[in-house]
Amino acid sequence: MTTNVMIVGVGGQGSLLASKLLGQVAVSQGYDVKVSEVHGMSQRGGSVVTYVRFGDRVNSPVIDQGEADYIISFELLEAARYMSMLKPEGRVIVNDQRIDPMPVITGAMDYPEDLIAKMAAAGAQVDALNCLELAEKAGSSKAVNMVLMGRFSKYFNLPEEVWLSAMEAVVPKKFIEMNKIAFDLGKNA
Repeated sequence: MTTNVMIVGVGGQGSLLASKLLGQVAVSQGYDVKVSEVHGMSQRGGSVVTYVRFGDRVNSPVIDQGEADYIISFELLEAARYMSMLKPEGRVIVNDQRIDPMPVITGAMDYPEDLIAKMAAAGAQVDALNCLELAEKAGSSKAVNMVLMGRFSKYFNLPEEVWLSAMEAVVPKKFIEMNKIAFDLGKNA
Protein backbone atom coordinates (compact mmCIF):
# COMPACT_ATOMS: atom_id res chain seq x y z
CA MET A 1 0.00 0.00 0.00
CA THR A 2 1.28 3.44 -0.97
CA THR A 3 0.30 6.74 0.62
CA ASN A 4 0.10 9.63 -1.83
CA VAL A 5 0.43 13.20 -0.57
CA MET A 6 0.36 16.38 -2.61
CA ILE A 7 1.73 19.54 -1.01
CA VAL A 8 0.57 22.61 -2.89
CA GLY A 9 1.07 26.29 -2.37
CA VAL A 10 2.47 29.52 -3.66
CA GLY A 11 6.19 30.12 -4.08
CA GLY A 12 7.97 31.15 -0.91
CA GLN A 13 5.53 29.58 1.54
CA GLY A 14 7.76 26.67 2.60
CA SER A 15 6.11 23.80 0.78
CA LEU A 16 9.47 22.31 -0.24
CA LEU A 17 10.63 22.18 3.38
CA ALA A 18 7.32 20.56 4.34
CA SER A 19 7.86 17.87 1.69
CA LYS A 20 11.39 17.24 2.98
CA LEU A 21 10.02 16.85 6.50
CA LEU A 22 7.38 14.36 5.39
CA GLY A 23 9.95 12.43 3.35
CA GLN A 24 12.28 12.28 6.36
CA VAL A 25 9.45 11.03 8.61
CA ALA A 26 8.58 8.27 6.13
CA VAL A 27 12.23 7.22 5.64
CA SER A 28 12.70 7.05 9.42
CA GLN A 29 9.82 4.56 9.55
CA GLY A 30 11.44 2.29 6.96
CA TYR A 31 9.26 3.22 3.99
CA ASP A 32 10.39 3.49 0.41
CA VAL A 33 9.93 7.20 -0.38
CA LYS A 34 9.77 9.14 -3.62
CA VAL A 35 9.51 12.93 -3.72
CA SER A 36 8.98 14.99 -6.85
CA GLU A 37 8.95 18.78 -6.96
CA VAL A 38 7.05 20.64 -9.65
CA HIS A 39 7.87 24.33 -9.69
CA GLY A 40 5.74 26.88 -11.48
CA MET A 41 6.67 30.53 -11.31
CA SER A 42 7.55 29.95 -7.68
CA GLN A 43 9.88 32.92 -7.44
CA ARG A 44 7.01 35.20 -8.45
CA GLY A 45 4.30 33.79 -6.21
CA GLY A 46 3.22 31.12 -8.68
CA SER A 47 1.97 27.63 -7.95
CA VAL A 48 4.32 25.07 -6.40
CA VAL A 49 3.42 21.37 -6.20
CA THR A 50 5.31 18.57 -4.49
CA TYR A 51 4.40 14.89 -4.61
CA VAL A 52 5.42 12.69 -1.68
CA ARG A 53 4.74 8.98 -2.04
CA PHE A 54 5.68 6.37 0.53
CA GLY A 55 4.99 2.71 1.15
CA ASP A 56 6.62 -0.72 1.02
CA ARG A 57 7.68 -0.19 -2.59
CA VAL A 58 7.18 2.98 -4.61
CA ASN A 59 8.15 2.92 -8.27
CA SER A 60 7.35 6.47 -9.34
CA PRO A 61 7.23 9.84 -7.59
CA VAL A 62 4.30 11.05 -9.69
CA ILE A 63 0.73 11.07 -8.40
CA ASP A 64 -1.92 10.71 -11.10
CA GLN A 65 -5.37 12.22 -11.17
CA GLY A 66 -7.65 10.71 -8.54
CA GLU A 67 -4.79 9.08 -6.58
CA ALA A 68 -3.91 11.57 -3.82
CA ASP A 69 -4.86 10.40 -0.35
CA TYR A 70 -4.10 13.86 1.02
CA ILE A 71 -3.68 17.36 -0.31
CA ILE A 72 -1.87 19.68 2.07
CA SER A 73 -2.47 23.20 0.84
CA PHE A 74 -0.90 26.47 1.90
CA GLU A 75 -3.69 28.50 0.27
CA LEU A 76 -7.39 28.01 -0.50
CA LEU A 77 -7.35 28.44 -4.27
CA GLU A 78 -4.39 26.09 -4.61
CA ALA A 79 -6.35 23.40 -2.77
CA ALA A 80 -9.35 23.88 -5.07
CA ARG A 81 -7.12 23.85 -8.14
CA TYR A 82 -5.90 20.33 -7.41
CA MET A 83 -9.16 18.70 -6.26
CA SER A 84 -9.20 16.43 -9.33
CA MET A 85 -6.04 14.78 -7.98
CA LEU A 86 -7.77 13.68 -4.75
CA LYS A 87 -9.17 10.19 -4.25
CA PRO A 88 -12.87 9.97 -3.50
CA GLU A 89 -13.22 10.72 0.22
CA GLY A 90 -9.60 11.92 0.32
CA ARG A 91 -8.58 14.55 2.85
CA VAL A 92 -7.60 18.18 2.26
CA ILE A 93 -5.68 19.93 5.02
CA VAL A 94 -5.77 23.59 4.08
CA ASN A 95 -4.59 26.92 5.37
CA ASP A 96 -7.66 29.12 4.99
CA GLN A 97 -5.46 31.99 3.85
CA ARG A 98 -6.30 33.71 0.59
CA ILE A 99 -3.46 34.91 -1.64
CA ASP A 100 -4.78 36.69 -4.71
CA PRO A 101 -3.21 35.48 -7.96
CA MET A 102 -2.28 38.04 -10.62
CA PRO A 103 -5.61 37.83 -12.56
CA VAL A 104 -7.46 38.73 -9.34
CA ILE A 105 -4.98 41.51 -8.51
CA THR A 106 -5.42 43.04 -11.97
CA GLY A 107 -9.22 42.75 -11.80
CA ALA A 108 -9.45 40.31 -14.72
CA MET A 109 -11.05 37.66 -12.48
CA ASP A 110 -12.74 37.39 -9.11
CA TYR A 111 -11.43 35.17 -6.34
CA PRO A 112 -13.85 32.22 -6.04
CA GLU A 113 -16.13 32.30 -3.01
CA ASP A 114 -16.95 29.48 -0.56
CA LEU A 115 -14.04 27.25 -1.60
CA ILE A 116 -14.12 25.19 1.61
CA ALA A 117 -17.80 24.40 1.15
CA LYS A 118 -17.25 23.60 -2.54
CA MET A 119 -14.42 21.17 -1.74
CA ALA A 120 -16.56 19.45 0.90
CA ALA A 121 -19.49 19.27 -1.55
CA ALA A 122 -17.16 17.57 -4.04
CA GLY A 123 -16.62 14.77 -1.51
CA ALA A 124 -13.39 15.81 0.17
CA GLN A 125 -12.89 15.64 3.90
CA VAL A 126 -11.73 19.21 4.54
CA ASP A 127 -9.69 20.22 7.56
CA ALA A 128 -9.28 24.00 7.27
CA LEU A 129 -7.61 26.25 9.80
CA ASN A 130 -6.01 29.66 10.04
CA CYS A 131 -2.40 28.54 9.81
CA LEU A 132 -1.08 32.07 9.31
CA GLU A 133 -2.46 33.19 12.67
CA LEU A 134 -0.96 30.15 14.38
CA ALA A 135 2.40 30.63 12.65
CA GLU A 136 2.53 34.25 13.80
CA LYS A 137 1.69 33.08 17.31
CA ALA A 138 4.69 30.71 17.05
CA GLY A 139 6.94 33.62 16.08
CA SER A 140 6.92 33.96 12.29
CA SER A 141 4.48 33.97 9.38
CA LYS A 142 6.99 31.71 7.62
CA ALA A 143 6.10 28.86 9.99
CA VAL A 144 2.81 28.14 8.19
CA ASN A 145 4.46 25.02 6.76
CA MET A 146 5.07 23.54 10.21
CA VAL A 147 1.58 24.45 11.39
CA LEU A 148 0.21 22.50 8.42
CA MET A 149 2.55 19.57 9.05
CA GLY A 150 1.51 19.49 12.70
CA ARG A 151 -2.12 19.33 11.61
CA PHE A 152 -1.31 16.63 9.04
CA SER A 153 0.49 14.56 11.71
CA LYS A 154 -2.87 14.01 13.45
CA TYR A 155 -3.82 11.61 10.68
CA PHE A 156 -0.90 9.24 11.30
CA ASN A 157 -0.37 6.95 14.24
CA LEU A 158 3.23 8.03 14.86
CA PRO A 159 4.71 9.43 18.06
CA GLU A 160 5.37 13.16 17.99
CA GLU A 161 9.05 12.40 18.64
CA VAL A 162 9.30 10.91 15.12
CA TRP A 163 8.14 14.20 13.62
CA LEU A 164 10.36 16.31 15.87
CA SER A 165 13.42 14.18 15.13
CA ALA A 166 12.76 14.55 11.39
CA MET A 167 12.35 18.30 11.89
CA GLU A 168 15.77 18.47 13.53
CA ALA A 169 17.21 16.75 10.44
CA VAL A 170 15.73 19.14 7.87
CA VAL A 171 15.14 22.52 9.55
CA PRO A 172 18.06 24.91 10.11
CA LYS A 173 19.06 24.82 13.80
CA LYS A 174 18.29 28.48 14.50
CA PHE A 175 14.63 27.90 13.53
CA ILE A 176 14.03 24.56 15.30
CA GLU A 177 12.33 25.87 18.45
CA MET A 178 9.97 28.18 16.59
CA ASN A 179 9.07 25.38 14.17
CA LYS A 180 8.41 22.96 17.02
CA ILE A 181 6.01 25.48 18.55
CA ALA A 182 4.29 25.96 15.16
CA PHE A 183 4.00 22.18 14.70
CA ASP A 184 2.44 21.81 18.14
CA LEU A 185 -0.02 24.66 17.53
CA GLY A 186 -1.14 23.05 14.27
CA LYS A 187 -1.48 19.62 15.79
CA ASN A 188 -3.55 20.85 18.72
CA ALA A 189 -5.59 23.60 17.04
